[in-house]
Amino acid sequence: MYERIMKSPINHLRLTANEEALIKIEFITNNDVTRTEVSNGILDEAEQQLNEYFSGQRETFELPLYFEGTDFQKKVWAGLMSLPYGTTCSYQDLARQIGSEKAVRAVGQANRKNPLPIVIPCHRVIGKNGSMTGYAGSETSKKETLLQLEKQVY
Repeated sequence: MYERIMKSPINHLRLTANEEALIKIEFITNNDVTRTEVSNGILDEAEQQLNEYFSGQRETFELPLYFEGTDFQKKVWAGLMSLPYGTTCSYQDLARQIGSEKAVRAVGQANRKNPLPIVIPCHRVIGKNGSMTGYAGSETSKKETLLQLEKQVY
């Protein structure tokens, strides 16, 4: 496993990869930062693409990804990856899109367990009434920042 800490507009991110794929992106506080510079092609590419995203030069990611989860979680994450840049949908809309209309809470829980936030854009899912609900726990300001970055009016 390889890890790297990178700065972003939403604090620091810890990127984790193996030799073949990006495995995890974690939000970390400044107190948790121990800057690491590890040479790994996947981490190099992930950091470059994330920086392009944050600077408004990239709308989609082209990275090899690996994540573990239940079949349902993977279905939700695939649904998230189909949400276009600059758009939002509700948890209910996402549940309907993946064919599990009554599983709104389960969609929310799968969203919460997303191992690759930003790349798998769980920030694009908002409350049915347009409210900024749950993101990285209670850190909805990160969701707002990412949606503003995508110039989304919500």
